[in-house]
Order: sequence, then C-alpha cells, then structure tokens
Amino acid sequence: MGIKLNLKSPAVFIGKQGNGVISFGSGQPDLPPPREAVEDIDIRRDLRYGLIQGCLPLRISLAEEYPASSAENFVITNGASEALDLIFRVMDNGKVLLPRPYYYSYPPILKYAGMEPVYMDLKQGRIDVDDFRKKIKECKAILINSPSNPTGRVEAIDTLKEIEEVTEKLGIYVVSDEVYKDIIYERENYIIKGDHVITVNSFSKTYAMCGVRVGYLWSPDQEFVNKAIEMKTHTSMNTNLVGQDMALRAMKSPKSYVEQQLEIWKKRRNLIYQGLKDIGLDLWKPEGAFYVLPKVPSPEKFVGKLYTDYNVIVYLGSWFGAPNRVRLSYALDEEEIKEGLNRIKDCLSKI
Repeated sequence: MGIKLNLKSPAVFIGKQGNGVISFGSGQPDLPPPREAVEDIDIRRDLRYGLIQGCLPLRISLAEEYPASSAENFVITNGASEALDLIFRVMDNGKVLLPRPYYYSYPPILKYAGMEPVYMDLKQGRIDVDDFRKKIKECKAILINSPSNPTGRVEAIDTLKEIEEVTEKLGIYVVSDEVYKDIIYERENYIIKGDHVITVNSFSKTYAMCGVRVGYLWSPDQEFVNKAIEMKTHTSMNTNLVGQDMALRAMKSPKSYVEQQLEIWKKRRNLIYQGLKDIGLDLWKPEGAFYVLPKVPSPEKFVGKLYTDYNVIVYLGSWFGAPNRVRLSYALDEEEIKEGLNRIKDCLSKI
C-alpha cells in the first residue's frame, strides 16, 4: 500500500474498519446488546438535563449488586474513562502504583490529573506481591485491572485480599477497574471491600454498548463521591440520559444473556490462544476479558507490515508498557480470527 504509519499511539488504528481490514485492535464487542436495552426508549423525555450524579433508578439498581450500598455511593459517568479521570483529579496529587503491562490510557490519565505513576512489573501477567509490598508505601493509591486489558489475566483472590488488607492498614486508596468483571472464564469475580475502595465499571463490555458511553464509579467514601459530583458539575455535567435509560434496561435482561456471551468469548479465546501457540508465539493464556499479549520479533516492523501488506491491525505492546509484545483483541467472529491468524503466520515468516 505504500502507507507510512505513525506508531506513537493507538490513535493510528482506532476506528479503522471495512475494505477487507481484519482488526484485532480495539476491544469493542461485536456481539449484539440485549434486546431489552433498545426497546421502548423515550427519546423526547431523555433530551433534557439530568442529575449530575446519574439517574436515580439506575443507581438504585446498581446498589443491589454492591453489598451494604445505596444509590448515593454511585456517580454515573461517560464511560469508565470519565470515572477514572474524575477519581484521580479529585485525588489531585501524589503517586499511584500501576501494574505493567497496563491499559494504555492509565499513564496519561494520571499525568493529566497531576499524579505520578509508579510501576510494578508483573510475573507471568499477574501482580508480584513482594513488589507490591515494597512500592505501595510511597503511594496515595493503587490502580488494578482484573481481568486485565491487555494481558487477559485474572488476579488470584489471595492477591486481591492481600492488596485489600495492606492498603486498608496504610490508608491508601484501591481503584479497581472492573469493566471486564462479567467476562471471567476461571472463577467468579471477587469484589474488593473496604472504605478505601473505589470501583470503576461500565456497560460497554458486558452489554456490548461501547459507543453509548455509560460507566460509573462506586465508593463507600461519601465525601469522595461528593467531590467527584462537584467536579463533574463543572466539566461534563450529566451523562447522557438515553444511554442511562439503555443501561438500566440492559440490567433487566435475563442472566442467560451474559452466560451465552461468555461461552462465545471462551470459544474465541481457545481458538486464538491455540492458533498463536501453533504459530510458535509465547503468550499467557487469558482467563478473562478478550485480549492476548504474545511476544513477537521486531514488533514495530511486524505491526506496520501486517497492516500495510496484509490488512490486519494489531496493537503495539509498547503502548501498554510491554515493548517486546503485541496486543490482540479477539472481539471478532471465528472466521475472521482464523483468516487473521493465517495472515499473521505469513507475515511473521517474511520478517
């Protein structure tokens, strides 16, 4: 194609689709949202200002999923991204402990908020408890993401309990990004508890509603929640009401909706994991979410050639703090995954 790519960030690929492109890039579910989410929406009613904190019925419904919670513990946000942005701007300054590899937006969000990232390198894609213990004392918060984007790994419950106990003792915030909590293949989700915990979630992944941009933050620390509401008042104001209406309706869909989606993700996980292993790549087996992070030779050359010569998108691992790897999302159908694997194999043979 003769295209010169600027591989400084995922922006080069986000939104690219069609024309024969197979994209293992953005983590956007290709599965349909629940039928309930899009039925009987009153658009005219929803074209007005709403409560900054979020629609009360949606917050009441969410409170049923969090033990000893009320609607007052939530702020409905423009996706999980705004929730994270609000959280760290409310904190205002200090250091935040991050696992590395990390989701590519974490370091910029912290820096824009005046926070300083401190990194702990993972062992086999999971938190090294000794490294955590050594570095957490100098930090104001720890940001964890389990299941993880980009590794697909799920933290052990013992590790999560250790983080819970140590941070509570030290008076340090735990910010738990749980946008993939309903996409776990190995065990049930474990919710970290304590007055120092702030949970982030969204309707994007569980209910395939990425473009609707509805997420939320939850914390039992009401003073922190109130500060987030005050900040949101002067930035984005209310989250769109149509999206909140869809989110509430999605929560009323049958449990079988999520269960059926999970079976599809698991089949795709098995397909791409085994396919990459058969090619000869070294990678961790995902236990949740829908990502793999294999090692590849010459990652920048591989990513560029794969796109320009083979019409396949994968993301550079360096964007996630993993410079010798690439990240693939398997949020696409099985036939595309198979064809994409064939093209990847051919491309690797040429490098």
